[in-house]
Amino acid sequence: MTDSLVLEQLEQALRIPIIDGMHAQGDLLVIPARLLDEVAPRPNALWRYVPPGGVEVLRGPAGGNPHTLVAEPGSCRWTTELYDPAGLALGMFVASTVAYLMHPEHGATGSAPGAYVIRRQRENSNFGARLVAD
Repeated sequence: MTDSLVLEQLEQALRIPIIDGMHAQGDLLVIPARLLDEVAPRPNALWRYVPPGGVEVLRGPAGGNPHTLVAEPGSCRWTTELYDPAGLALGMFVASTVAYLMHPEHGATGSAPGAYVIRRQRENSNFGARLVAD
């Protein structure tokens, strides 16, 4: 049996940053939608509430660890139906409370209430631009 005092101490020690600006998590960027004039939901985009188990946004190559968007029930809507000329956007979410992007290796980051685009990260190399893989 687990000692509830130990669990309470662990819960209090856990600190997840809540960010209202752009932030990265491994190979993903979370960008406030207001900063991306060229990215927008398609006119008839289907929006879905993030379910209790979350939305898998991206899984690493060869079945690696997933980046999962989670939020309180009824507080966050998600769509993948975006207009994005760069082709880097994976989806957009609009949250009325804090939404979290979780990853087993990177931990979690919280996005303050608002609208955000989740995009792949790209880097330049000697061979040109390539997607960041983690």
